[in-house]
Amino acid sequence: MIDYATPETAPQILEMWKICFGDSKPYIDIYFREKYKNENTLIYFEGKKALASLQLLFYNFTFCGTEIPVAYISGACTLPKARKKGYMAELLKKTFHEITKRKIPLSILVPQEHWLLLFYDKYGYAQTFDEGQKLPNLKELIDRYPDDLYGAYEEFDSLFRDREMVVQKTFDDFRVVVEESAGYDYPVKKSLTGMTRVIDARTMLELFAKRYPEKSFSIEVTDSILSQNNLFLMVQNGVISETKAKLPLHLTLTIYDLAQALLGYRTSKKRKLFKGVFPEHRAQMHFMLE
Repeated sequence: MIDYATPETAPQILEMWKICFGDSKPYIDIYFREKYKNENTLIYFEGKKALASLQLLFYNFTFCGTEIPVAYISGACTLPKARKKGYMAELLKKTFHEITKRKIPLSILVPQEHWLLLFYDKYGYAQTFDEGQKLPNLKELIDRYPDDLYGAYEEFDSLFRDREMVVQKTFDDFRVVVEESAGYDYPVKKSLTGMTRVIDARTMLELFAKRYPEKSFSIEVTDSILSQNNLFLMVQNGVISETKAKLPLHLTLTIYDLAQALLGYRTSKKRKLFKGVFPEHRAQMHFMLE
């Protein structure tokens, strides 16, 4: 059974987190005080025992000149004795439907280990963010604004707010990141390797079409998990419409391919697949309380 956490079941999530991740007590205290919410935590139960769980955290993402909501998968874990039984697979599939109900078109995550890239791509997640981009030094930023955390946030925000393909942070997000970073003496941070899963392909393509009205193509999208994403669409004059006819420029993409196309992930290196339709970008995810 899969259900949301309650005050009665939440202690099992905390215990699962300690077993699976081994984070320090200060980090866990910050996370469960500032980020954790029962109503955003899904649990796979066997009887009354929680065996796997994950949390949804919500951010805005700049895409095609606007900001859209995204659901960030956090704390996805399975108890050691319950692994390799498909519980996380069922949990992810349920999560996609819950994200759909909330009308959020994208899900993102940060794989903590390289092998997780291969695990998550089975569920439609594609790598769309690369690590290594230089980030502001939080210690220097805070020192420029003594006793004015909001002033520090405004400068921080100005570096990212108008940039395309960036996960944005609210003041509360920034406040929490600063608290967590201060506990580790402000370590140097770089942008993170990240993955994206398209939850609502139609909405994402509508936004793309509006941003690039000069683009004209037909596209067939396939998704083995979310049936609403199995689409055959025409993109012309800034709008999309259903079609059964292929335009001279036609694309056939899996939901995995579509994530990389929309976020412009190395699209110039896959011209045969994307046919020059999707501009290349360098999407950025950072300061995710990692």
